[in-house]
Amino acid sequence: MAAAALLRGTAPGRGSSFWGLRLCAAPRRRLTHGAGHPGGDKPHGSPWTCFPLGERAVLRVRGPDSAPFLSGLLTNELPLPGTGTGTTPPAARAGYAHFLNVQGRTLYDVILYRLPEEGVDAAMGFFLECDISAVDTLQKHLVFYRVRRKVEVEPCPELGVWALLPSTSEAHRARPLQEKAEGATVLTADPRTACMGWRLLTPRENSALLLVPGSRHGDLRDYRRHRYRQGVPEGVRDLPPGVALPLESNLAFMNGVSFTKGCYMGQELTARTHHMGVIRKRLFPVRLHSALPSAGVAPGTPVLTESGKAAGKFRASEGDVGLALLQTEKIKGPLYLKTSESGPVVLTASVPDWWPKATK
Repeated sequence: MAAAALLRGTAPGRGSSFWGLRLCAAPRRRLTHGAGHPGGDKPHGSPWTCFPLGERAVLRVRGPDSAPFLSGLLTNELPLPGTGTGTTPPAARAGYAHFLNVQGRTLYDVILYRLPEEGVDAAMGFFLECDISAVDTLQKHLVFYRVRRKVEVEPCPELGVWALLPSTSEAHRARPLQEKAEGATVLTADPRTACMGWRLLTPRENSALLLVPGSRHGDLRDYRRHRYRQGVPEGVRDLPPGVALPLESNLAFMNGVSFTKGCYMGQELTARTHHMGVIRKRLFPVRLHSALPSAGVAPGTPVLTESGKAAGKFRASEGDVGLALLQTEKIKGPLYLKTSESGPVVLTASVPDWWPKATK
């Protein structure tokens, strides 16, 4: 039953809701955040671990036509503008989505931050967080499809991206932290899943350690290991452009696709797959139990069953944890990677706790 349930594109219980965030437009403005425990590693003295994501970059898209322009290219609805008062500016909002090619395959995965522009008549703007190796090609992609729309696309090299994960089991139960640092731009719960904690955009000269009291600095490798254990792909390493299919990459689980919005590029295959109700392969977290080749395991290495039948393909790893695209009916038994340098590498697949219950 579990394998059969995994064939269906079940959306997560949280649906496509977007999580609130707040801007820091002036010195000493406070940022607040609440619960969101992603299930961190071993407890530390510091409640939060801050990971500088040097492999992520930010593009800014703004202009009167920016919203309809992006809507026609992204798999998801745009984040709704936040509410504000006469003395408080509207809050920003964040969402997750993919850009697809015309064949319906993923080109770029982005976290989208909607920001209010200054001025009464100004249009809304967006920050697009993407893989740093894809920032130039994504900018060219946007400029190519801009045509005559009143849209500006520009990189923001001055902004750094941080991931915030709780280091202790008490972090998500603590009262909201009151940030007192200057220069913060955006602090938001990760829109993909609560187990991915929080996202922070801030000028590179600032450190999240100063913006988040009591936090500690984290190693990027530990962040990758956490992502892989949760089955969350990110960037071109995990989602090869023009190769990965969005629903096989669990886009629906990560609140990254709307099946009710208007047309967007690559929609036909995605919608047809969803309405057929059958997804035969998915990206699963995997653990590698054997000694790895010195050069690591190449992306695309075949994954085999105990009888030698094809079960899928290896995607990426950090140490002994990673991701593999596997046939859902073959994840229960022992699996193997056949490498030329050493003997077979044993691996096991798992289903993350945060996935919809119907897939367990």
